[in-house]
Amino acid sequence: MRSRHLKHELTPEELAVLKKLHHRRQQMWHQHWNRRVRHGHARFKHSLAARLIATFAVLALLSSLIVWGAVDGHYGALLAVPLLVLVLGAAFAVVGRMIWPLRALARVAQAYGRGDFEHRVPVFANDEIGDLTQRFNQMATDIQAMLDGKRALLLAISHELRSPLTRARLHAELIEEGDSRDALLKDLGEMRVLIDALLESERLGAGHSALQLQAVDLAALVRSQVDVDVLVEPGLPPLMQLDSMRIQLLLRNLVSNAKRHNDAARGPVIVSLRREGQVVLLSVRDHGPGVPPEALEHLGEPFYRPDAARTRNDGGVGLGLNLCKMIAAAHGGRLEIRNATPGLEVTLNLPVT
Repeated sequence: MRSRHLKHELTPEELAVLKKLHHRRQQMWHQHWNRRVRHGHARFKHSLAARLIATFAVLALLSSLIVWGAVDGHYGALLAVPLLVLVLGAAFAVVGRMIWPLRALARVAQAYGRGDFEHRVPVFANDEIGDLTQRFNQMATDIQAMLDGKRALLLAISHELRSPLTRARLHAELIEEGDSRDALLKDLGEMRVLIDALLESERLGAGHSALQLQAVDLAALVRSQVDVDVLVEPGLPPLMQLDSMRIQLLLRNLVSNAKRHNDAARGPVIVSLRREGQVVLLSVRDHGPGVPPEALEHLGEPFYRPDAARTRNDGGVGLGLNLCKMIAAAHGGRLEIRNATPGLEVTLNLPVT
């Protein structure tokens, strides 16, 4: 009664102001509600968990309706089964699309495991997986930058060491002949080999782009570079696109390593060439003691020497096989190492094309 009495006492102007205020409050409430709805929709859209829950809820609802319709007699089981299969297939496709970026992440992770950090994963959605993808790509960028910095530093140090090493060798040549001079020259030679190997390994870190490819007769190249038995089977391609200087370096490393550990009483060092399908196999085998089976998987790692049978006193700095592996990878091939009983066999697999 009091409100009615007050309303009758208000002037028309005051009533108009009250109506405007009431209308403005309604507009503000609607705007606030719309913002909450839009914000909730955005959070739902960008939340993988929410979308998965919604998908399963819709799947459960549709499946229940189909089963209820079949039980209630609206249609028979022959129609209900295809409808259920259709709904399940649609749900599977929707969920598969949501988690598809995880498969892309897995593939790129395998590439990173091989040391190839050039790949990036596309960001498909602005959700938890999208955030993970962005962080994954940033991680790859940071690792690549770190490796590039390490490579540049190692190249700079190696280049700077060559000049003083050359001067030291010149001074060593002036020393009176004797065991001390020979030992010093040997050590300086090993340092020179180490620096050259480090420089070459860093150049080959760029992969195929580091090569200078040309048409090469591989059989003729092998015969001209080695002074051991060479077995060439028929069927080899007449010419292959290779970096002849890098293949010569690979041959020198493999043959010198085989000679160092070969037992001539058991047999000679043998180099063989053959073709198997679209792959050319270049093998170098010695008849030495071989290596322990557990050491095979580590051969080719930088500075790795397996045991006392292959020590520093026998020569080498542990980078020869590593360089050979990098040369093979740069040519699109691979290096396989196995015990040949007796001896060790190293095989370079080169694709024909």
